[in-house]
Amino acid sequence: MKFLISLTILTTMIFLPAKGTERIKAGGYVKFVNTAMFGKFDSPWMVENMIHNRINFSWQMSDNMSFNAGMRNRFIYGDFVRQFPGYTDLISEDAGLFKFLSQTISSANSSILLTTFDRLNLEYSNESFSVTAGRQRINWGQSFAWNPNDIFNAYSFLDFDYEERPGSDAVRIRIFPGFSSVVDFAVKMDRDNRITAAGLYRFNKWGYDLQFMAGIIGKEDITAGAGWSGSLGKVGFTGEAAYFHPQKNFRDTTGVVIVSAGLNYMFSNSLMINVEGAYNSYFNNISPESFTDLYYSPLSVKRITFSKFSWLTQISYPVHPLINASLAAMYLPSLGDGFIAMPSLAYSAGNNFEISIRAQLFSGEFQKNENQGSVSEKINMVFLRFRYSF
Repeated sequence: MKFLISLTILTTMIFLPAKGTERIKAGGYVKFVNTAMFGKFDSPWMVENMIHNRINFSWQMSDNMSFNAGMRNRFIYGDFVRQFPGYTDLISEDAGLFKFLSQTISSANSSILLTTFDRLNLEYSNESFSVTAGRQRINWGQSFAWNPNDIFNAYSFLDFDYEERPGSDAVRIRIFPGFSSVVDFAVKMDRDNRITAAGLYRFNKWGYDLQFMAGIIGKEDITAGAGWSGSLGKVGFTGEAAYFHPQKNFRDTTGVVIVSAGLNYMFSNSLMINVEGAYNSYFNNISPESFTDLYYSPLSVKRITFSKFSWLTQISYPVHPLINASLAAMYLPSLGDGFIAMPSLAYSAGNNFEISIRAQLFSGEFQKNENQGSVSEKINMVFLRFRYSF
């Protein structure tokens, strides 16, 4: 594995000056992220720092064949590594079939160095179809915040620093029967040799992109769903719905329904508003005892919300050509009228350099055990990020 990592870095360094060539492209970024977590402002703070480097590499081997690789390297140090039990295992977890593509280079009492290939695939494509094999991103989502159709690699809306989103070890075949339609088949295998396989048909009708999907998820569920993306007049309208039914005891077991739908609108002054709601019947099976149980729990498509009903409003506005401000608020009634407020401010200091500050301010209630009433919890997280792209 160390040889593979060294070879990838060396290859990228060799071809990086050829970024503008026709066949080979390379680039990426380096980030420094400082995270502070605290309850009250005058209470003790926990501080984490992360140096996050990403390298993207693509090689157009022929007119129809391409090779793609994406590698992220993270050096994390501070209080989280030292004080949260199991934090290192959680951060370094790779559920893919090729789990050797994620390695912990070093782990100490207060620091950890990780490297991960979240993209590593070969793709053959022509005008009629494409085949991609290897670690890749399979994105079937249509909604803004919650995606019940995204069964291959679910993600959390709160994970703002991972823009590329996780990948799957899969084989994917896409057929293009028309200009605005696609038939999509994918088969994924994880580290426990569990197979997720599904098909999707997407087409355009009545001014909407419509999709229908069905498949199996590991040894757990059979699923079927649909999604849409279009507009109501000048207002964007998107949504998804999915049904999950256990494969075992098929006749005797009630399934899970997850639905999300949202509206978005951009004013003439570039003010953007997103409003979205979600319903997740699986939340009845979750008994979180703290915010960290929700924030850091292993992610799956059935755990994409923090409440049975969830509501989100986000407003973003470019207050200056170089400055963008946004404010998002998530309402979580299952957590005692809990909420997460998420303000952010980003400044483009140059063509390749950005400075941003964000916060995630949580308040809610949790049931610790049957003999104890609900306990209120307030957690505040503030993130300062510097990003240089190359």
